[in-house]
Amino acid sequence: MALIDTLESAWYGDGRAPWWTRPLAALYGSAIRLRRRLYRIGWLRSVRLPVPVLVIGNLSVGGTGKTPLTIAVVASLRERGYRPGVVSRGYGGSQREPLLLGDAPDPLQVGDEPCLIHASGVPVAVGRDRPAAARLLLDAGCDVVVADDGLQHYALARDVEICVIDGTRRFGNRRLLPAGPLREPMDRLRQVDLRVCNGGTAEVGEYPMQLCGGDVVALNGGQRRTLASFNNQPVHAVAAIGNPQRFFDSLRAAGIEVIEHAFADHHQFVPTELAFADDLPVLMTDKDAVKCRPFAQPHWWRVPVQASLPQAFHEALGGRLEGLRRETSSPAT
Repeated sequence: MALIDTLESAWYGDGRAPWWTRPLAALYGSAIRLRRRLYRIGWLRSVRLPVPVLVIGNLSVGGTGKTPLTIAVVASLRERGYRPGVVSRGYGGSQREPLLLGDAPDPLQVGDEPCLIHASGVPVAVGRDRPAAARLLLDAGCDVVVADDGLQHYALARDVEICVIDGTRRFGNRRLLPAGPLREPMDRLRQVDLRVCNGGTAEVGEYPMQLCGGDVVALNGGQRRTLASFNNQPVHAVAAIGNPQRFFDSLRAAGIEVIEHAFADHHQFVPTELAFADDLPVLMTDKDAVKCRPFAQPHWWRVPVQASLPQAFHEALGGRLEGLRRETSSPAT
């Protein structure tokens, strides 16, 4: 954890990255450029599906709001008459072969984010081989595939790319891993179709997104309370997401006294880790709740959020899909 804290301080603050990160970042950058070139010249193959493919991802590591955006995009597509499905790598799960999620998916098997997305009522397929997993969605009747966290996974050819940006941390020092937080160079941003800014102030060419909360929900029984009902009292706040501080700050903004418990992204909880020596309420993200529900206590609550985007974003996305539909339906000349 000390090394992670040192790196994040260098990426997003005034800290200085260790000297050895510079040559590793140069090597990483060379590997990225080579890999993309191999895809361009056909030495590495991208599989194109017979339906439109949308990918949602980011340039930087950590949580930027990809999962709430994925759920919002799926809802937008449904409103326009499409039958979308989501394909995911299934990070944090043990599943290796392509699998279409059933009625009660196990986050230990398929990952926490696919379970959360599936809970919104959309077909979800997971697997290391994303093209093969995506074909399961086609067999299930989907006519659009949405790839969650798929910006750097070029094995699946895409028609629309959506990049999510952390509106507060932006791109940090704008250096490649591990000297900075970037998965790909900044010039990659010019190649995506739509840019979404989660929180903060959206820059020119970006669509603003806000994560809006409602009632909190008990993991046991589904009882609901307003978030305001926790005002001015201490709670244990649990987050195993890419950017736990975003969750903690949102609770403090609601007037709640937060005792922070940050875990690594996709952490698989065991009951003893949440056995605090008091009876204070425990508040956690939806993504963590799907893993903790089997051993949840009566005073554990999840804090759902929804992505709110301007109508202009939905219209731009719909316009791109309609353009693809016209291209595929027009007779060859």
